Amino acid sequence: MPAPEKLTIDTPEQIPLEFPLAGVGSRFLAIAFDTLLQAIGVLVLVVVLLTVRFIARAAWPSIGPWVAGVLLLVGFAIYAAYFAVFESIWSGQTPGKRLVGLRVIDVSGRPLTVYAALIRNLLRIVDQVPGIYAVAIITVVITRRNQRLGDLAAGTVVVHERADAIAEPVRRDRPAARYGAHRLAPSEVVLIEEFLRRRSDLDSWVRRQSAQRIAARMKAKLEVGVVADDVDDDDERLLEELAAEYRASDGYR
Repeated sequence: MPAPEKLTIDTPEQIPLEFPLAGVGSRFLAIAFDTLLQAIGVLVLVVVLLTVRFIARAAWPSIGPWVAGVLLLVGFAIYAAYFAVFESIWSGQTPGKRLVGLRVIDVSGRPLTVYAALIRNLLRIVDQVPGIYAVAIITVVITRRNQRLGDLAAGTVVVHERADAIAEPVRRDRPAARYGAHRLAPSEVVLIEEFLRRRSDLDSWVRRQSAQRIAARMKAKLEVGVVADDVDDDDERLLEELAAEYRASDGYR
């Protein structure tokens, strides 16, 4: 049975969140770019350590084994920690995934956790057997959610980002942190952004009711009616501005 093109998650607000699943091709492009960056990092390390060895050889004749040891240690760190570190600090992305427009998320739709990033990348050594990610390719093709072994163990999926589908909010002369959007939970931000992505596909009544329900939840969470005395009646505009403010805050980094 072929894998579905989308991961659909139902929310309490009756808005199905749809995440386009990444296939073998896009994931291969991302990992190819990441591997290139790893190779460049190792090459720079080799040049630096050989230079140090050449300069210090006269004063320290036995420096050779130490240089080799440092090269092996740091080289292994670049290989082993690259993906886990980037996915942890970049919310499920590596430079390659960011370039291609992919992101790792939890199967529930929540952002990737540090623990899940570690688990999925510990199994990378198995997924890449026999060196060309053959195991990963097979499991991505045959699993329902396009998951490799690391994804299955960590409960994660790789999806395409569609940030370009979010309409730009109206620019106004307002304080940068007007609503305090940094207080929103990541799952609430996902809900807002998925509504903004999908609103053009919704029936007008469903769109209006959905915007009202989500905006009411956010207003209660952020006490918008208390902290702002000129809140717009346009619920969609409020959601646009909350998404933009959150992206500009430390909470998005």
